[in-house]
Formats: sequence, structure tokens, C-alpha cells
Amino acid sequence: MFDHGHSEEFKAAYECWEQLTLFPTLEKAPEVPRNAGFTTISGEPIKRLYTPLDIAGTDPINDIGFPGQYPFTRGIHPTGYRGKLWTMRMFAGFGTAEETNARFKYLLSQGQTGLSVAFDMPTLYGRDTDHPLVEGEFGKCGVAVSSLADMEILFDGIPVDKVTTSMTINSPAIVIWAMYIAAAEKRGIPMEKLGGTLQNDILKEYAAQNEYIYPVEPSIRLVVDTIEFAAKHMPKWNPVSVSGYHIREAGATAAQELAFTLGDGLAYVKAALKRGLDIDEFAPRLSFFFNAHNDFFEEIAKYRAARRIWARQMREVFGAKNPRSWWLRFHTQTAGVSLTAQQPEINIVRVAIQALAGVLGGTQSLHTDGMDEALALPSEKAVTIALRTQQIIAEETGVTNTIDPLGGSYFVEALTDEMERQCLDYFRRIEEQGGMEAALEKGWIQREISDASYRFQREVDDGQRGIVGINKHNVHEPLEISILEMDPEGDAKHVARLNRVRRERDQAQVQAALQALRVAAEGHDNLMYPVLEAVRAYATVGEICDVLREVFGVYREVAVV
Repeated sequence: MFDHGHSEEFKAAYECWEQLTLFPTLEKAPEVPRNAGFTTISGEPIKRLYTPLDIAGTDPINDIGFPGQYPFTRGIHPTGYRGKLWTMRMFAGFGTAEETNARFKYLLSQGQTGLSVAFDMPTLYGRDTDHPLVEGEFGKCGVAVSSLADMEILFDGIPVDKVTTSMTINSPAIVIWAMYIAAAEKRGIPMEKLGGTLQNDILKEYAAQNEYIYPVEPSIRLVVDTIEFAAKHMPKWNPVSVSGYHIREAGATAAQELAFTLGDGLAYVKAALKRGLDIDEFAPRLSFFFNAHNDFFEEIAKYRAARRIWARQMREVFGAKNPRSWWLRFHTQTAGVSLTAQQPEINIVRVAIQALAGVLGGTQSLHTDGMDEALALPSEKAVTIALRTQQIIAEETGVTNTIDPLGGSYFVEALTDEMERQCLDYFRRIEEQGGMEAALEKGWIQREISDASYRFQREVDDGQRGIVGINKHNVHEPLEISILEMDPEGDAKHVARLNRVRRERDQAQVQAALQALRVAAEGHDNLMYPVLEAVRAYATVGEICDVLREVFGVYREVAVV
């Protein structure tokens, strides 16, 4: 990158620039610090100017390299987006299976290339819709799925053997995945033809999102069960999407998101190896999910560092031999936490910039938030604009014409190196805590995120960090955009279908399947097989999860002080 024989000459030229050009200008027009000084959104200081001196220690071959070659800093594909665009995968789900099915078909008709399913709170917590603990939560933040009958309707008429599906589900992931497989089977589509991704990242639930059910150890067992099952039966499926998105939404810095996400991924790798799986048997199907926040260059550096760190961990630490095991493939979603209820139309601008960062960072899949998501689930107009944002980036901006267009930038490479340094420092500190599981059990990870979140919010509250519409450029005007309205009878329709399923199914078959699941859970068998049999018998999400609750117990959160 830099001829070290000219370093002294460059230093002299730099000092000359400072003395003759910079300092006289500063005397006449001092710099005006913005947003807590000249820092990233994570609070990291940014220098006035980056030069070859800032990346003098960066090896252009071994650290940056070429796209499609280890360590993949510049991307995992040799042709970038010149060969294939990212998958445009809008997150969708609300109300009944019928309503969400209609939204899926609309999005596909508008050019979306992959599906991404949001489930409601009862489903996320492994409860049937009519359970008293989840009253009033039907369909509010996603679609309700209580039994195989709902899954059949959810994907009715959708070619699941041709369109990949991502499912944002964690503690009950094994159950929802089994329902997806069983619904496809009933249509004559074998499981080996199904492609998609199961979020299934339970460790980040303890760190950030709190949608857990069981204690840590049995929860990791369920994750490894799905990894093992996918390795044996579903070559096109990603059994885990290790998710930093929710960690960032909880207030983490970019470096914390990177470190804790990769740390969770490494914990799953270790657990699968302990099970006896070969790393090259399962590592190529692990995937990741990152946030795209407001700090444009910091986000790009995060994605580039993530690929390099993961590749080096897989090859140099875990000894993976298959180059695909070294790949970090990731989905990106624009930052929901950055959206404002005030002046919601300006969220279109935020989302476009965040999406562009994801693309310039080399994402394989992208979701763009709707402008109205700080107010409600996105309307049809909002999701159409969000999808069109991706299409404009792909078709009109020219950023897909070359690979990693910011590669070699003094600033971006220096940020990438710094992101890697901070991540590896967090790895060291996590090991001092006893590993990811122990760090979570102690509340150490949660405390790190909480401290970062508090710092950022204090900067906003004090006016040091400006947010347009919140503490800068405010306007007071009535809301003029339409908000999504769901079927007011949806809850009753869903519960009526659930009750019909309970009446019409073979009760003896259901009880036998649930008992077989209980026996397997009490032992060491892979639970994917008995769960599949239970959902084929139309056992409900709540019934299956209740069996596991009785065997595994439930997790109680550690207070963070």
C-alpha cells in the first residue's frame, strides 16, 4: 500500500501542508465540532485526515487481498455484484397467516427476491395465541403461527422450492422450522430442496432481545440439533443466522456488535464440534445478520472487518479446510432504532444511506425498513418505497459496477483495522470472563451494551449528538401518512382455526408424539426428529414448547447493576 522508503519524505510533505495550508486556514475559520466532537456514532474519535501513514502496517495482500480470496476483506465473491445482486428480502409479517401471505405475494410481484418472516410475540415465546399470558399480543409485531395449519396457509401458493425464506425465530426455532418443512412435504416438496435461513441465535436473546424460554445450556443444545440436522438433510439451508442486529438495536457500539456477534458464532462452532461434527460439515452453512446504522463509513468498515476476522478464526484457529467454511455470509437490515416517529418521511433518507452502506460493505441480503416503522407495522406504500430504495441502488447508482469500491481508501482501511483490533480485544476480555456463555450468565455482555446505550442517549439528551426531528430541525405538524390497519377479526379467526385443529386431529397420535419428544429431551437424542413428528401430528407450538419447558426449565434473567 505504501512504499516505506518514502515515508520520511511523505511525513515532511504532510508537515509542510499543515504549516502552509491547514494552520493558516484554522486561524481564520476554526473547525466546528458536530455530534459529540468529531467521532463516530459509537464514540470513536475520527482524525482530520487519513493518509498512507495510517495504514503503513497494513499488508495489501494478506490483510486486504482480492475479492473471493482469503481473508475476504474485499468480499467473498470474485465478481461482487457484477455476477449476482444481493437478495432483496423485506421483513414482513402481521396478523393472520392469510394477511401475511397476501403481503408476501405482493412483495414478490414488486420484484422482491426472497422472503423474510416476522412472527408475533406469542409465537416468539412458544405460546399458543389463546394462552392467558399472551392475551392482546396477537399479530402485533408479526404473524401468528400456532400449528401446522397456520404454516400451510402462510406459504400457500408460494414456490418455496424456488424462493428462499428467512425466519426470525429463536427459542421455538426448532418447532417453526419443522412446521415449514412439514408444510412443504404436504405439497410434495422434499426438505433437501428447501433453501433459506433460520435465525435461531439464542445467545443474543440473553444479551439483548430477551425473547428466550429455556436456560442457556439446553437452548444451545437445540441450536446444535438444528445445525446437525441441516448438515445431514438440508444442504441449501442456513440453520443459524448469528445476529448482531438486535445487539446493536439494544444500544451496542459497532465494535461491540461485531465482537459479540462473532463471539456467539464461535460459541456455536465450539458446541457443534463438541457434539462430534466436523467443522467443514457445518461451517459453510452458518450465516450472519448485521445492523446498518447511521455512521456510513463505520458500518462499511465493520462488515469488511467481520469477513476478515471470521475467515482467520475458521482457518487459523479451528483448522477448517474448505474455503467456504471461511466465508462470512451476511444479511443486513437498516437500523430500526434510528427511525423517528417525527417527520416519518425523512426516514426514507436514513434508510437509503444505511442501505447503501450495506451494499458497499458487500452484503449478500438486505432488508430496508419502512418509513413508518416507528409508528406501526409498515403499510403497503411504505414497504414499496423501501423495496424501491434497494432497486434504485442496484439499478441506477452504479455502485455495483466495481467490487469493493472503497477498498484502499486510507480512511476505510484504517477504520477496518481499528474495528478488527477492538473486536479481538473483546475476544480476549470475553475469554477472561470464561467464554460467551459465562459472560452472558454473569451479565457482563449486557452491562457492556447498557453502558454504551447510556452514553449515546446522554449525548442525545444533552444536545451533543443531533438527530433530525428529535433535537435538531424540529417541526410540529400533524401526521399525514396512512398507517397499516389489520383485520379486526383476525384474532378470533386465528383462534377458531386453532380450536378446529385441536378438535379434528388424532389426539392419540399427538400425545404419543409429545411423549416421544419428552423422552428424547430427557436423553441426548437430536430433538429435530421427534419435533417433526409432533408437528406432522398437528401438535401446537405451545404444546411442544411446554414439554421442553417441563424438561429444561425456564431461564431467569440476571440483574445487571
